[in-house]
Amino acid sequence: MDSQTIVDQCKQYTMWSWSKSGALNPLAFDRAEGVYLYTPEGKRFLDFNSQLMSVNIGHSHPKVLEAMKRAIDGHMLFAAPSAATAVRGRLGKRLAELVPGDINTFFFTLGGAEANENAVKAARLFTGRHKILSRYRSYHGATHAGMQMTGDPRRWANEPGAPGFIRVMDPIPYDYSFGETDEERTRNHLRYLEELIQYEGPHTIAAMIVETVIGTNGILPPPRGWLQGLRELLDRHGILLICDEVMCGFGRTGKMFAFEHFGAQPDILTMAKGLTSSYVPLGAMGVRDKIAAHFRDNVFWGGLTYNAHAFCLSVAEAVLDVMIGEGMVENAAKMQDVMLAEMAALKARHPSVRTYRALGLFGTIELQKDRQGSRMAPYNGSHPAIDRMMGFFKQEGLFTIAQWWNIMCNPPLCITEEQLREGFAIIDRGLEITDAVVEG
Repeated sequence: MDSQTIVDQCKQYTMWSWSKSGALNPLAFDRAEGVYLYTPEGKRFLDFNSQLMSVNIGHSHPKVLEAMKRAIDGHMLFAAPSAATAVRGRLGKRLAELVPGDINTFFFTLGGAEANENAVKAARLFTGRHKILSRYRSYHGATHAGMQMTGDPRRWANEPGAPGFIRVMDPIPYDYSFGETDEERTRNHLRYLEELIQYEGPHTIAAMIVETVIGTNGILPPPRGWLQGLRELLDRHGILLICDEVMCGFGRTGKMFAFEHFGAQPDILTMAKGLTSSYVPLGAMGVRDKIAAHFRDNVFWGGLTYNAHAFCLSVAEAVLDVMIGEGMVENAAKMQDVMLAEMAALKARHPSVRTYRALGLFGTIELQKDRQGSRMAPYNGSHPAIDRMMGFFKQEGLFTIAQWWNIMCNPPLCITEEQLREGFAIIDRGLEITDAVVEG
């Protein structure tokens, strides 16, 4: 089937997320391998976004495909979530060994948003409190509670939502700043949170959920000392810390889990995407021993039909084998220096580059429309030059996304230095389009 037929059928018979379906002109892919995607006509695209920061080990890894075939041949593809399967116990044990600290018990879901939903349930049931704090530049999924915890504009059309969700500002400065240095930002933001907690009533707050490193809203690591300080603040008030690592977990930042960079352990850890590299759907909620102990004697009121899906769990095992066995987390850490060097070179050459960031292979380039540093696109908007630049990327065989004024740079963790430079060479040429806005 050719690309146009695929696109036409998809547009006629399916709906798209976050889009006006009639205005879309999507690419059609029919196969993928390593860091590349291919159209039915054979055009190759370098996947510079890992398909929404998901395909961490790269596409169609032969060891994972073989494991999937073995799982099919084993005839244990699905069991009700009330049943025990060997793979359920094995993967739980493996994650317990992999996650630092005393997060040793896991609740398996079908995706990241569902993991976050269950994290909210667990926090409320464990604490007996109902309020959940989150941040404005967060994204926690498109389910009901996920949308209420999300701060970015995707929540607007889903409002009003359920009560009990309170959003707070981030410590990372944009137009408003809590300080000029990491020390100032950490100190002032934690003071702000302390006061807010008093106004809300600490005895009413079950948890605060954070993306350990903010993802689609700009790849924003927290200031130094902030996560440790947040941990101490929440502990003083009996509030749980939930780290959403659906996007930034499983090697994306150059460590297996992003919180390992910042010296503080969450009470609840959510994960998905990289857990199976999205070969099949799977998410998980991991809880500390004190929470697990609570639910040994108290009902956990949560669950869906596909929780702990046996086939999906078997794929996760194979993905972890590949990720660890082939040193992909270490490669992400190594490629960080290459990415930052390429980004620095782009900023030196292109007036439309405002700034850039990368932690592991979790990176972004911010664009500006003038030399005073005004962001090129408005909040929740775009700019014609960015649209033209993205069209150029497609033409040149680069697949990524632009979020407002950000170009996302998040390739699979198996990428080589040569392939990484291949992607930045295309971005280099494309930035001439946005440069014209600044120079004009």
